[in-house]
Amino acid sequence: MASTKTYTGEPRGIVAPWAELLRVRVAVMVFLTGALGGWLATRNPELTNLARCAEAAFYILLVTGCASILNQVVERDLDGLMDRTKDRPLVTGEVSVLAAVVGAAAMGVAGTAGLALSFNLLSAVLVLATLLVYVSIYTPLKRVSTLNTVIGAVPGAAPVLIGYAALAGEIGPLGWALFATIFAWQFPHFMAIAWMYREDYAKAGHKMVPTEPGSEGTAGRYALLYSLSIVPVTLMPALSGLAGPIYVGGALLLGIMYIIPSYRFAREENMENARRLMFVSIIYLPALMALLFVDPVLRGSAL
Repeated sequence: MASTKTYTGEPRGIVAPWAELLRVRVAVMVFLTGALGGWLATRNPELTNLARCAEAAFYILLVTGCASILNQVVERDLDGLMDRTKDRPLVTGEVSVLAAVVGAAAMGVAGTAGLALSFNLLSAVLVLATLLVYVSIYTPLKRVSTLNTVIGAVPGAAPVLIGYAALAGEIGPLGWALFATIFAWQFPHFMAIAWMYREDYAKAGHKMVPTEPGSEGTAGRYALLYSLSIVPVTLMPALSGLAGPIYVGGALLLGIMYIIPSYRFAREENMENARRLMFVSIIYLPALMALLFVDPVLRGSAL
């Protein structure tokens, strides 16, 4: 276990270290995908419905924030060995382990209870299962097997599914299609990051694909494989009659845009190609989400 540290840096107040623990950029994406799932379950543009979608997304955000903090509690020793994580608040002692655990528990309970009481039991069970998979399976598996990437992609794709279930009371075909899309999207993104920081991960003993002996080229091949799989996955709503030509054309264009840097990364694993792939991956998901809002068939259809 890590020894307790006393923070000796410049004081940053309360908000900054907790925002870092919550991983704000990830939190924003969780909120948006959770709200998107809820909105697509109803396709209702009224403000009261949008407020309900935002409420569900907030509860989902609380539980994923809990998972993020508990992950950092468990991994604070390893985080201290990596350049990219050595300044995290739990490593430096800026936030105590006790405060982090108490805060995480409060968020987890509030988020789960909020979904159960304000929405339905299905969404509460899904969000609790997501928390357990992330903390109890994915986090320890990072030290054991490269399969951690596959397991970690499940809770990574779960917010949109939970948001859908919260508003619909069930999981429809569009909900599953969105889950599958985000699941596949994560792999090229993760492979680029894992390759870029492979030495850092190796220092901490994380079992990532690019850190394994004889793994040269493997990260690129995985990235290309999953970028190719995104195209048929994103077309599932159209095959079910839930999406129109605007969505189909945009999804195909975005898919090609994702495949090209994945192919380049597969041909040659280098820093430039990895960074380009990571950049495109960051653009891809918000652009696809925007298509879901503007496609008239998706906006007007009901499940």
